[in-house]
Amino acid sequence: MFFYLSKIFWFFAQPLNFAIFLLAAGLVASFFGRRRLFRIATFASLMILALATWTSLGSLMLNPLEERFQRPAQPARVDGIIVLGGGFEGAINLVRGGYELNSGGDRMVETAILARRYPDAKVVISGGTGTLVLEGEGDADTAPRLLEALGVARDRLILENRSRNTYENALFSKEMVTPKPGETWLLVTSAFHMPRSMALFAKAGFDVTAWPVDYRTSGEEGVGLFTDNPADSLQNTTMAMREWIGLLAYWLSGRIDDPFPGPKS
Repeated sequence: MFFYLSKIFWFFAQPLNFAIFLLAAGLVASFFGRRRLFRIATFASLMILALATWTSLGSLMLNPLEERFQRPAQPARVDGIIVLGGGFEGAINLVRGGYELNSGGDRMVETAILARRYPDAKVVISGGTGTLVLEGEGDADTAPRLLEALGVARDRLILENRSRNTYENALFSKEMVTPKPGETWLLVTSAFHMPRSMALFAKAGFDVTAWPVDYRTSGEEGVGLFTDNPADSLQNTTMAMREWIGLLAYWLSGRIDDPFPGPKS
């Protein structure tokens, strides 16, 4: 139920969709002569779009998430590497059978690098299909084609293709690998996604080391206008809102213990 409710809520809450729905509501209000509601809805919609596309709001919201977990020094030994799904164009790969990467593709590239650096480490790809409507190939089904092409042997891969969200990533990954005390497991995911991911793995009883990749900010952004192209600004704002709302929802539902998880003291 949590999965379905979260997907439905986010469909309406993400900035672009929310602005469209506000405009639609304004048009309906205008049709019925509610001019004040029409002006409010139109102004709110324009403000949402302007802030999301023309300002540095998205970067400013993403940066605290990205800075929360720093990449550690290179470990001497690594027993396993876990990469969370979200780096492939699932709908395209389902049809074309390739391994097209999206903006989160750094996850898979870094995993290949780590696998070559630690040739004895197991490699877990955790990611099924996490959409309600769109059809696509899960990352765990696509990843072997790319990793094998990059020199990672198939027999090292552990494919977890059931998970639909980060909560299930943690739960199912632990079930599949049964980590032993004292082992070193690296968790590879986008830096902005790391706080929620680390908290969920900790809640599942799986001790992992954060290995953030796919940074979207330089850390030097300030308040400004037209600091990036509108499409990237909108994407950053959307991702940041989704992650902050996700942290709050997971905390309120008891799935994580802190609304803004950080490294262990």
